[in-house]
Amino acid sequence: MPEFSDEADVAKRDLRIALLAHRRSLPAPRREEAAAAVRTALVDLVRRLCPTRMTAYVPVGSEPGGSDLPAALRAALPLEAELLLPVLLDDLDLDWAPYTGPESLRAAGRGLREPTGPPLGSAAVAGADLVVVPALAVDRRGYRLGRGGGSYDRALARVPVTVPTVALLHDGELVEAVPAQPHDRPVRFVITPGGGLVAVPDVARGASAGRTRVP
Repeated sequence: MPEFSDEADVAKRDLRIALLAHRRSLPAPRREEAAAAVRTALVDLVRRLCPTRMTAYVPVGSEPGGSDLPAALRAALPLEAELLLPVLLDDLDLDWAPYTGPESLRAAGRGLREPTGPPLGSAAVAGADLVVVPALAVDRRGYRLGRGGGSYDRALARVPVTVPTVALLHDGELVEAVPAQPHDRPVRFVITPGGGLVAVPDVARGASAGRTRVP
């Protein structure tokens, strides 16, 4: 189990600042290569799993996957499948709405792009067969470091433990440990440009108890 302490917020803040600075320092060609590699690995996973509903997001700035990620995922999904993207609520929780193409996106706060379709409610993520989330780092226990709003921790708390949850990272962002707190929720897989799809131990949720595996 992770160790929780009052110093976790400070440690997270310092690590977050360092990781964001490193991402900003990446040359544009390297970012583009990383985005393409992460996108290819995730598309391959989607084609193998054929989910009827999945969630993802629109990467912004230096986030892995590139702004074309939703379009690539939509093309990889079965025609009848749903791709849901997050809509940030005032309390920093996430609602979800369908992505139907680039024209279905609008500019939103915090530099985000969000779907314009009818929202399905915060609980819609619970019905997904595959959940893709952003992260600045993930450790070997599956604990992720986000940007500090807690939005995805709330979303992941609604996802059944049998559902594959995947964080997209740059190389070097799968680390030995990140500071963890009681509200943090681990992911089960990461994708990095150099390593592709990697399973991370699910110690916090007892992965040995017959959890579904991604082939």
